[in-house]
Amino acid sequence: MKTPPPLPIDDALPDLLAALSAGGVAVLQAPPGAGKTTRVPLAMLPHVAGRIVMLEPRRLATRAAAARMAQTLGEPVGRTVGYRMRGASDVSPATRIEVVTEGILTRMIQSDPDLPGIGALIFDEFHERSLNADLGLALASEARQALRPDLWLVVMSATLDAGPVAEMLDAPVVTSHGRSFPVERRWRDRPPPASQRVEAQIAALVVEALEATAGDVLAFLPGEGEIRRCAALLSGVAADVRPLYGALPFAAQQAAIATGPGRKVVLATAIAETSLTIEGVRAVVDGGLARRARFDPASGMSRLVTERVTRAEAAQRAGRAGRVAEGVAFANWTRGEEGGMRAFPDPEIAQADLAGLALELAVWGSDDLAFLTPPPAGALAEARALLSDLGALSGGRITDHGRALARLPLHPRLGHMVLRGGTGAARLAGVLSVRLAPGPVDLAPVLRDPPPDARAEAKRLKRHEAGPELSDAQRLALAYPDRIGLRRPGDAPRWLLSGGKGARMDRGDALSGARLIVACDLDGDPTEARVRRALPIAEADLRAVLGDRIAWTDLCRWSARHRRVEARRQERLGAIALDDRPWTDAPSGAVAAAMLDGVRTLGVDALGWSKRARLLRARIAAAGLRDVSDAALLAALEDWLLPYLEGVTDAAGLARLDPFDALQAWLGWDDARRLDGIAPAHYRTPLGRKVPIDYGPDIPTVSLRLQEVLGETVHPKVGATPLRMELLSPAGRPVAITQDLPGFWAGAYADVRRDMRGAYPRHPWPEDPTAAAPTTRAKPRGT
Repeated sequence: MKTPPPLPIDDALPDLLAALSAGGVAVLQAPPGAGKTTRVPLAMLPHVAGRIVMLEPRRLATRAAAARMAQTLGEPVGRTVGYRMRGASDVSPATRIEVVTEGILTRMIQSDPDLPGIGALIFDEFHERSLNADLGLALASEARQALRPDLWLVVMSATLDAGPVAEMLDAPVVTSHGRSFPVERRWRDRPPPASQRVEAQIAALVVEALEATAGDVLAFLPGEGEIRRCAALLSGVAADVRPLYGALPFAAQQAAIATGPGRKVVLATAIAETSLTIEGVRAVVDGGLARRARFDPASGMSRLVTERVTRAEAAQRAGRAGRVAEGVAFANWTRGEEGGMRAFPDPEIAQADLAGLALELAVWGSDDLAFLTPPPAGALAEARALLSDLGALSGGRITDHGRALARLPLHPRLGHMVLRGGTGAARLAGVLSVRLAPGPVDLAPVLRDPPPDARAEAKRLKRHEAGPELSDAQRLALAYPDRIGLRRPGDAPRWLLSGGKGARMDRGDALSGARLIVACDLDGDPTEARVRRALPIAEADLRAVLGDRIAWTDLCRWSARHRRVEARRQERLGAIALDDRPWTDAPSGAVAAAMLDGVRTLGVDALGWSKRARLLRARIAAAGLRDVSDAALLAALEDWLLPYLEGVTDAAGLARLDPFDALQAWLGWDDARRLDGIAPAHYRTPLGRKVPIDYGPDIPTVSLRLQEVLGETVHPKVGATPLRMELLSPAGRPVAITQDLPGFWAGAYADVRRDMRGAYPRHPWPEDPTAAAPTTRAKPRGT
C-alpha cells in the first residue's frame, strides 16, 4: 500500500476513532473535498472486528468509492474493498469493506437484525437525506440498541446541520475544517433574462468558465433534457462535452468522469454533487436548479418539480471545483439572491411516495422507530391504503404476499405485478423501473423494443415471475388498480380514474379515443393530471383481473349540475362506472337524504320561506330557544327538515316547500308555549287588536297608529326588552319611534300634536294623551 497524499480529513481521523472507541457512535462533519468517503473506512479498518459497510446514495458513487479505496490499497476491487448494489456486486470472502447502495442495507437488517459479521456501518453523504438513508439509520439505531451494542455507527455529511442527528443518536460531532484547495465564488451581476432558457444561460457561463480557467468544467443542470439541449449549444467549443445523469448507461457515466487528453465539459445533474471526484475539474458552473419528486397524498401521485437549490447544495456543488486544485465556481444567480435561498433541502421522507417505507415498517413489525424526520401521517396512511389494496397488508399487518414484495428490489406496485402477472411481467416491470425518454403516451412501442437498461432489469427480475398468463394491459391494471381510466363524455380526451382523480391527454394522441386505459405515468397535476404513459385495456380483460373489485352500487345523490336528485344503479370499479342505469324504485328515504345534500349546496334560502315561517324563525332566534342561523340550520337538517322532504326531488320542489311546519315541529310543544311567552307573535293593543311583531335583525318592532295607544301609560315589553313602537299617522306614515311611551307622551308628543292637528283635524289629538281613550276611528263629519 503506497502512502496516499494528505487530505483535510486526516487531521480529524484520530478524534473520530477516539469517539468511536469511547461510545461506538459519531457524526462526522466535513466539507466537500475533505476526503471522508475514501479515508474514513480505511482508517477504521484496523479497529473493527468484522466487515465495514458504507452506504452511498448513488450507484456511480458506490463503484467509484470502492475503486478509489482499492487503488489506495494497491488491490483490485473485490478483494479487501468491494461493492454491492442491485444487479451488480464485486465482493469475495476476503472483503472487509463493502460499499453498498442504500436499499441493500435495509434488506441486510430486515434479514438479520443482529447484522452478523458486520462491525461498523457508515452512512456517507447523509446530508442528502434520502428516504432509504433515513430508514436505514432508524433500523440500524434500533438494532444497535436492542441487539448489537458493539456495532459502530458513523454518520458522515458535507453540509448537514449535525446537531439534530447527533442528538438523535446521542453521538459526539467530529468536525474537519477546510477543503483541499480554495474555491473562488463568482456570482452574476444581475439575474439572467427570464425569457432565456436555462440551458442557454448555462452554455454562456460554460464558455466564460473555459475562457477564465485552465482545467475542465463541471456544469450542473436540472435534468436530462436540459443537458442534451445545452450540449447541442456547446457543440462548437474546444472541449469534449460529456453528459452525466442517472439514466445514462454505466459505461457512459464512467466515460464522463474519466480523464482524457484534452479539456472536457461535464454536463451533470445532482448525480455529480457528492462522493465523486471528477479528475481535472477546475471550474463549476451551477445552474441553481434541482429536479425533485414531490408526492401528493391526496392524488396518490408523484411529480417532478424543478426548484431552486438550497445554500447547502450550492456550497456542495461549488466544492467540486476544489477537489484537485484551486478552482472557480460560477453561480447562475446574484449574490443577493443567494441570501433568499433555503438553508437545506427538505428530506425525501417529507415529500416522497412512502409505499416502500410503509412496507418495510410492516416487515419490521413496529412503527416506533426513531426517525430524524417522522414520515408525514397523511402520506403514510395513503401508502398503507395502497398496500392493503395490493394485498400486502391485512388489518394493518404484513401478509405473506407483503413479505414477498419486500424481498423484491421494486416499488410494491411493480413487485405485485411481477408476482401475479405471469411470464412477461418482468419485461414490463423492467421498462417501468427505468426513466424513459419523452414520447407518445402508448407504452406498447417501448415494450416491443425496451431500452438496454430495462432489458437488463427484466433479466434480473425474471426468476420472480409467477401467476397466470396475462396481457401487458392486464399486468398494468394489477399494478395500478387506482389508475384505471374511463373516458368522460365529450370530444376532449379526458378520463375519470378509478382512484377518483381526473386525467387528460393531448388531442391527436393515438390513445386519445380509448374508452378504457391504464395510466402508469402521470404528471401529478392535482387538478387533472396529464397522462404520460398508458395502455388501452378492453373491459373483458379488466374484468378478468380486477373482477373481484367490481360491484353493483345503488347511488342516490344530488347533482349540482342538474339541480336535482339522480338515482342510478352503477357497476363500479372504484370511482368509475362501467355500467350505469336508472334506479327507478329508489326508496323515498334515500331520495330525501340526497335532497339534504341539495339543501347543503343551495343553502337554506333555497326553501320557500313564507312570511309566517320567517317570523317564526326570527321569534325563535329572539327567544334563544334554538340556534337558527344558516350554519346551524344546515348542520341540523336531519333533525328538522328531513321528514318534510317527502316527494321533493329538485330545486324547484325545494322552492315550493314552506319550512314553517318543519320549524314548528322541530321546536316542539313545550318550547312553542315558552316561545309564546318569551317572544309572542303579536302585540295586543288596548283595543284588543293583534298587531304582528317584526323580529328583525335589531329590536322587536311593532307598527300601529298613534291613536290606538292613547291612554297607554306602561310601555310594552318582549321579555325584558322594551318593544320598539313605530307610531303612525292616520295615513300610515311614521310620526315617531319610541321604546318609552310614557316619556314620549310627556315630551315629543306635543310637537307631533302641533304638526298633525292641522293635517288630520278629524282624528283625535288630545292635549293629555294619557287620559284619552284609544281609538281607530275618526270623528264624524261636522263635529
